[in-house]
Amino acid sequence: MPAMLDPVRSNAMINAFTVDVEDYFHVEALSGVVTRDSWDQREYRVEAVTNGLLELLAQRGVRGTFFILGWVAQRSPGLVRAIHAAGHEVACHGMSHRPVYSQTPEVFRSETRESKQLLEDIIGARVLGYRAATFSITNRSSWAFTILEELGFRYDSSVFPVRHDLYGSPDAPRRPYSPANSSLLEIPMTTVQIGRQRLPCSGGGYFRIFPYSLFRWCWRRANNEGIHGVFYMHPWELDPGQPRVAGLSWKSRFRHYTNLGRTRSRLDKLLTDFRWDRMDRVFGVA
Repeated sequence: MPAMLDPVRSNAMINAFTVDVEDYFHVEALSGVVTRDSWDQREYRVEAVTNGLLELLAQRGVRGTFFILGWVAQRSPGLVRAIHAAGHEVACHGMSHRPVYSQTPEVFRSETRESKQLLEDIIGARVLGYRAATFSITNRSSWAFTILEELGFRYDSSVFPVRHDLYGSPDAPRRPYSPANSSLLEIPMTTVQIGRQRLPCSGGGYFRIFPYSLFRWCWRRANNEGIHGVFYMHPWELDPGQPRVAGLSWKSRFRHYTNLGRTRSRLDKLLTDFRWDRMDRVFGVA
């Protein structure tokens, strides 16, 4: 039975719960030692872990948006249908998990069209949302907005308005906006402004590494500013038993493996501390 909302939480702002459905070996931080031609030989864990996440969300009465990698959808169409049947929004995470800024516009258009069509064929419904691998729509790949609009997407959630070595558009707005010459809605990752600095607090590694009390404080601050937060996570972050990849740098090990064993308990707190729904409904693009 879905968890009941307490009076304080029931009056709170609704935030967007999102999942990037990819396996542990797809992560960009591991790409220096995990080659793409090895993916099919690695232990495939994303289907079982995602099913466990679906059970937790059902227990908490939460619906969210699942940005599904086409590579995963090809191998687990039943998982895609299960996500859709449970009332979650199915959205697109591309096909190959290559950063947008490493692709040509022609390659990006082709693989994004393929992944969108694949998902729509599986669920028999339109796919409205897109999120790039590693938040890789940045200033050098802003041409992607035009292609996404051309392919029929209503919104994108690929911009992280912070500085980072793998991604980031630090000058981008913190609230939803339409990129220049586009009717597409860009829904950026959640940050809080502290002086001249922006603190990332949208999820992923930040959720695992920051103390939970700090993460909750950031979300409350964003909500108090009138910002609907966007939380994101990956199924592999709920999988402390995943194989350990050898040869990683200390930075990649820290980012990928820190606090994997604590993610589920922290997530359970987050689901009950705040209100959640799908991206399309939270931001009115359904």
